[in-house]
Formats: sequence, structure tokens, C-alpha cells
Amino acid sequence: MFEFGRDLKRLFGVEAEFKNAWREGLTGGDTSLLELLDVRLLTNEARSADVVAGRIGTKDRGARLLEAAVIWRELARRSGDATALRKGAAQAEAAVKIFEAERRHDGLAAARCEQAVLAMLGADLFGDEGLVAAASATLARTPANHRTALCGALSAGLEGRAALAEGDLDRALAAVQAFDAPLGALAAAKRTKGGAARLQLADQRSARIDLILTCAARLKDRALAELAAAEAKTALEGVDADFEPLAWSRLETLRGAALAQLGDLDGELSRIADGVQAMSAAVEVLSVDHSPMDWARAQAMLGAALQAMGEASTSERVFEQAVSAYDRATHVLKVQPALALRAQVANNRALCLARCAELTADLAVLDAAELAFKAELAEVRGGRDPASWAVAQMNLARLYEARVEITGRDDGRLARAGIALAAAFDIFSELGLRSLTDLAAQGLQRLQRAPAA
Repeated sequence: MFEFGRDLKRLFGVEAEFKNAWREGLTGGDTSLLELLDVRLLTNEARSADVVAGRIGTKDRGARLLEAAVIWRELARRSGDATALRKGAAQAEAAVKIFEAERRHDGLAAARCEQAVLAMLGADLFGDEGLVAAASATLARTPANHRTALCGALSAGLEGRAALAEGDLDRALAAVQAFDAPLGALAAAKRTKGGAARLQLADQRSARIDLILTCAARLKDRALAELAAAEAKTALEGVDADFEPLAWSRLETLRGAALAQLGDLDGELSRIADGVQAMSAAVEVLSVDHSPMDWARAQAMLGAALQAMGEASTSERVFEQAVSAYDRATHVLKVQPALALRAQVANNRALCLARCAELTADLAVLDAAELAFKAELAEVRGGRDPASWAVAQMNLARLYEARVEITGRDDGRLARAGIALAAAFDIFSELGLRSLTDLAAQGLQRLQRAPAA
């Protein structure tokens, strides 16, 4: 195992750089090699980093704690495991305290950036937007004269998220521009610092592209969608799919999403198909064992692109393919029921099933889906797993709506949908899952408009 770690470092040409650094584990402290480890090996690496950081006599304990935080964060990002996220946060906090005591401003800035990244990851995974505010407050504690390029990029991303939450698209576009200087500095650092800086740059480029795509979708702006596709293509030129498969897959998925969005805006089926092809290529370099969450997220985005293609072509077969992609994503996401992505996937899957039923005039499709959700509700206890129970309620309600929309008759299903959505709304609100609460609220608003329609 340790010979494997040395081989990896030689492959990347970093053996000399880490000659005197921490040598335990597969990566020897080189975070650029984490992409090559699957979840099982990554878990062992995180535990090894904890051992090193906690050992009596460890040199530069703050740096060792920060390395452990990065590995736990990467594990949480790939697995969606809240426990790994909490461990990463605890190690980053411990590193902050040491750097503060030692008055090491460079280490302190890096540790606070790591705390912000962990908080943003928690918001992405579990829909808790309060963590975004926590990330902003953490970065604000870094004095202006000690702010790094990463700090600037993270601040731009946080400003963009806050602007989108408030519906201020002009401010969100200003945040897109605010990425320019930090990304330029990170690109310069990449040439001197190597692998870890290269992945850091890829992550922040992905954040900017994602922000551009969201703005493009809300504004229906073709130029912004083209910009996102172009930036993703440029970013991919600096990433190797063989040695940085996750970074490459994330960028290729975003490029596919940009192409699909362009096709949707232009009404060009071929452009949407290009997006589907790009996302399929992104999925091919991944495996469930290597990164369950990346694989599920790519499948979910592939499903969304197929859904857009189905709407453009009114093809039942394409909607069925979208359902299959969502099913593959759900297979992973059901392990962590509180994940925000799970609710979005289930909601889109229900919409695809409704469109299949509408195109074929086959209500049996909806019957089968309703039975599946009712079986899930019977199996999952609300007290034991309230988030999962509420997700099932919300998507059962969507199927009730779909039947009424297709048949034009309400046999009491809209009332049942309202009860289910209200229950889901209450639970999501109580758990502080803002993005899921918003989805339930949108469903209730849709029901209020139904009688007028």
C-alpha cells in the first residue's frame, strides 16, 4: 500500500517536494493525489491523517490538522456523509486555534478558507443556507492584508449565492466578474505549486461556471450560457482525466449542462444532444465506488438534460431514459435521505413519469409510481427518518397533481396533495432544510393556482 503511495508521488513528480513532509498514508500529505483514491481508501487516509495530527511530538500540528480537515472534507464531498463533514470542521477549527496562538497569518488564512469551504459544502449537500452565512462570517475575520487568492474566490462565490437567494441578478453578475482577479492569481500559483493548486483552481472555476449557468437560466440569456460553455472548455484544457478524474468529470458535466441550456434556449435538439453526450462522457470516467456523490450528481444532471430533450422532441423514449438516469442517482442518494439533491431528483423523476403518462395516455405509469411512493412511506417511519418521509410525501403529491392535470378531473387528489405538501413543508422547516422547504412551498403555491387554471 505504501509503495503504491510512493508510485503515485513519482507519477506526479512530487516526490522531492514531500521528501521531508508527513509520510504516512497513501498520499504522504499531497492532497493532489486524493482524486485517485476511492472512498474506502480515502476513509483510511482520513483516519491516518487524524492519527498523525494527534500524535505527541508531531511537528507543525496546525498544518497536520489542516491536512486532515481537507481529507475529511473530500470524503464528505464524495459520500455525502455528515459525520465526515463534522470531523473536517472540527479539525479545521483546531487548526485555526493553533495558528492563532502561533500568530501564523498564512496558516490562519488557509484554515479559515477551509472552514468556509466546509460550510459551503454543507449548504450544498443538506440545503442549510445558514451555513453560507457562517462561511461569509468566517472569511470576513481574515484581515485584508492577509487575504489569499482562494479567499477572494470564495468570497465571490458566497456573494453570488447570496445575490441569487435574494433574486438580485445584477449583483450575482457582479460576483461573476469578482472571480477574475482571484482566478488569475490561482492560475499563477498553479504554475509554481503544482497539483494541489491546479485542483483548487479547477474547483473555483467550476464554482464560477455554475454561477454563470444559474444566472443564464434565470435571465434566459444565451450569451451567458455560451460563456459558461466556453469557460468550461478552457478549464478542461488544464485538467487531465487520467490523473484528475473528478475535477475533469465535474467540469465536463458543467460543459454539458451549458450546451443543453443553449439548445433549450435556441430550440435546437442537436445542441441538447451534444450536452447529453458530454454528460455521458463525464459519467464514464466515474464509478460509484470512487465517488458516489459525483456519480449521482452527474446522473442527475444527465437526467435533466434528457428531460429537456424529451420536452423538445415530445419523445416518450427520451423521458424513459431520463427516468432511468434519475433512478441511478436515487440508488446512491437514498443512503443519505437528508441530501437536498435527493428531493430534486425525485421531483424531476415524478415530472418525467407524468410526461410519459401524458404522452402515452397510460395512467398505469402513474399508478405504479404512486404505489412505489406509498410503499416507501410505509417502510420509512416519520419519527425515525423525518427528512426521507417528507421527501416521499412531496413527490407523491406531485404525482397526484400530474394525474389531475392529465385527466382534467379532481377526485380529491389535490386535497391529498395539499396535505402531503403541508406536512413536508413543516418537517423541512423544523429541520432547517431551506432548499427542500422552498420546493415544498412552490408545490403549495402551485396548488393554490390550480382551481383558477
